[in-house]
Amino acid sequence: MLTGLYAALCALLIFALSLRIALLRRKLRIGIGDGGDAGLARAIRAQANAIEYVPLLLVMLLIAENNGASVAMVHACGAGLLLARVLHAVGLSGSAGVSFGRFWGILLTWALLLVLAGQLILGFVAAVQAG
Repeated sequence: MLTGLYAALCALLIFALSLRIALLRRKLRIGIGDGGDAGLARAIRAQANAIEYVPLLLVMLLIAENNGASVAMVHACGAGLLLARVLHAVGLSGSAGVSFGRFWGILLTWALLLVLAGQLILGFVAAVQAG
């Protein structure tokens, strides 16, 4: 149930990133690709990067929640996911190079991948041992 909240918030983030692309395409009159425009290319990558990570992390979070993860853990991971993807999108939107947002956004995303993977593996092991 809690994962649904974070799925909805991540969906709003992806919608905002998608709308940004559409508005840039209209302004620049570029229908497909980035037309060589660096700003549009970064906007496309910011949205694509969210699309690459958000679904997997939400599935992992939902499984962890359904397996009995604490409310605090689900909220921490869900809020962390949203923060990570906002940081990354803002950082990438401003610069294709190294930035605070890109660095901390991807670092937090990877940390969440590892934390949730560990949670799910430990849950699996406990279930197998319980019979």
